[in-house]
Amino acid sequence: MNSSKPSTRTKFIFITGGVLSSLGKGLAAASIGALLESRGLSVTFQKLDPYINVDPGTMNPFQHGEVFVTDDGAETDLDMGHYERYTNAVMAQKNNYTSGRIYYSVISKERRGEYLGGTVQVIPHITDEIKNAILQLADTVDVAIIEIGGTIGDIEGLPFLEAIRQFRFDVGRNNSLFIHVTLVPYIKTAGEVKTKPTQHSVKELRAIGIQPDILLCRTQSVLTKSLKEKIALFTNVPTDAVITAKDVKSIYEVPVLFHKEGLDDKILELLNIWTGAPKIKPWEDLIKKIKNPKHNVVIGIIGKYVDLTESYKSLHESLVHGGIANDAKVELRYVSADDLEESGSADALAGCQGILVPGGFGKRGVEGKILAVNYARTNRIPYFGICLGMQLAVVEFARNVAGMEDAHSTEFDKKTTHPVIYLMKEWYDFRTKQVQVRDETSDMGGTLRLGSYPCNLHKSTFAYSAYAQKEIHERHRHRYEFNPDLREELVAKGLVISGASPDNTLVEIIELADHPWFLGCQFHPEFKSKPMKPHPLFREFIKAALAYSQEQ
Repeated sequence: MNSSKPSTRTKFIFITGGVLSSLGKGLAAASIGALLESRGLSVTFQKLDPYINVDPGTMNPFQHGEVFVTDDGAETDLDMGHYERYTNAVMAQKNNYTSGRIYYSVISKERRGEYLGGTVQVIPHITDEIKNAILQLADTVDVAIIEIGGTIGDIEGLPFLEAIRQFRFDVGRNNSLFIHVTLVPYIKTAGEVKTKPTQHSVKELRAIGIQPDILLCRTQSVLTKSLKEKIALFTNVPTDAVITAKDVKSIYEVPVLFHKEGLDDKILELLNIWTGAPKIKPWEDLIKKIKNPKHNVVIGIIGKYVDLTESYKSLHESLVHGGIANDAKVELRYVSADDLEESGSADALAGCQGILVPGGFGKRGVEGKILAVNYARTNRIPYFGICLGMQLAVVEFARNVAGMEDAHSTEFDKKTTHPVIYLMKEWYDFRTKQVQVRDETSDMGGTLRLGSYPCNLHKSTFAYSAYAQKEIHERHRHRYEFNPDLREELVAKGLVISGASPDNTLVEIIELADHPWFLGCQFHPEFKSKPMKPHPLFREFIKAALAYSQEQ
C-alpha cells in the first residue's frame, strides 16, 4: 500500500450519484467546471466508469450512448463531450478510466512480476491503481473534477468509492470535496416532494465512509428553505450546501442556476480558494439567445440509433450551436434509416430544410441513408454527411452520377466492381508519424483511424469558406477510406475533393459544386463544437438550411 501522501497544488472534487442513474452527474460536473473557469481557475476532469469493458469503443450505442473521441485517439464516455463543451479543458486518455482498464493494468503488472509474488487484492492494489490514475491530474490545473459513474449501491462501483475515500485521507480535507447528486421526487398523487430517497442514498454513502460535503438535489422545482433544512438534518450536510438542481429546458442554463444557488461560493469556501467575482454574463447572454431565436429551421437526421438520441449527443448539441450562431431554433427530426430502406421512399424527409447523415457502423439501414443522400442531392436541399454519411454520399454520387451502378463500400459489399470506399491496407499516420498496416482480420477496435489528424483545404469551396484557413485538425473514428484508385474518375464527373491529408492520399472532405450546400467529411466535427464557439461546418450548414427555408 502507498504510505506516502501526495503533495499537490491541485484541489479535487469528487462527484457521485444516488437513487437512480441519468440524474445528470456529467452535466453537473461540466457546469461546476464552467463556474470555476468563470472565476479564473483552470480545471480538468476525469470520468471513472465501473463497467468491465476496457473502453466504450466496441459497446452498442443503444446501451452506452455516444462514444466521444479525444485528440489523442481515446474512445471515451459521452460525458467527456460535456466537459469540453462547457470549459476550455481538453480531454485525453488519462481523463477516462473503466474498471476493465484498471483491472487490465493490475493484472498485466502481476503477470510481469511487479508485485514480487505477493497476493494481488482489491485493497490495496486496485484502489492504489485508481488513486494513481487520479493523481495523473495533480499539478496540471487548479481544480480537478472527478465523476464516479454508476449509482451508489452498485457492486462494481465499490472499489472506486473506496479509492476516493482513501484519497481524501491522503490529500486532506481542504484539498478534496465530495458532491453527491441525488433525487428529490415530486409525488403527484400525494402532492408532495419526498426527501426519503436522498436520505437513504446519503446513508448508504456514509456507510462506506464518505460524508458528502454538498448535495445537488435533482428536482422539478426550487426546494423551499424548510425542505433544505429537513434534508440537511437527516444527511448531516449544512443547509447552505443543499443545492437545488432544478429541471431546465436548456442544459446550458445549469451553470447559471447553480450560481444563483450559491454552489460556486460554497465550493470555494470548502476548498479554501480565493477568487474574484465570476464572469457569468456570457452564460446569461447565451441563454437569452437560445430562448429568443428569430428564425426556425427543420433538420432531418437519418440514423440507425434514433430511438436513443444519446447515441448522437455531440451531434445534437452541435446542431443547436449552429442554430445559436444563426439566431435560429433548430428543430431536429430523427428519421430511421431502416424505415426509409424498408419503404423505399423518402417521403418522411418532406419538410426538412437540411438533411444530415451521421456516422455509424454495420450494414443495417445503409440503403436508407443512400436514399436520403439522393433526396438531398436531387432536390437541392443542404446536405451534411459525417463519416459514414460522407462515404455514402460518395457511393450515391458514383452510382447515380458517375454511372458506376454497383458502386459501394467494401464494408458492405466485398464483391463490388466499383469499391469507391475501401479498407486502406497501408497508410502514413500523421498523428503517430508511423506507417499503419491493417486488414479485415485485424481487431475491430485496433484498426480504426482515431483522434486528431491534419487536413489541407482547397480554396473556393464550402469547407474553406467555413473555416477561412488552409490547414485544420479534426477528430476521426472510422476504418474505411475513400478509394484513391477511383478518385480521378469521380472528380471528372463533378465530385469536388475540398479537403485531404497533407500528402494528398487520404480524402477528408467531398462536395458538389453545383449544389447550394452539399458537403461530406470523413471526420467528426461534432466533437469540437461549443455553445459559445460553434463549429464552422455546423454554423454554415444551418445557415444554408435557413437560406433554403426562406426560398421555399
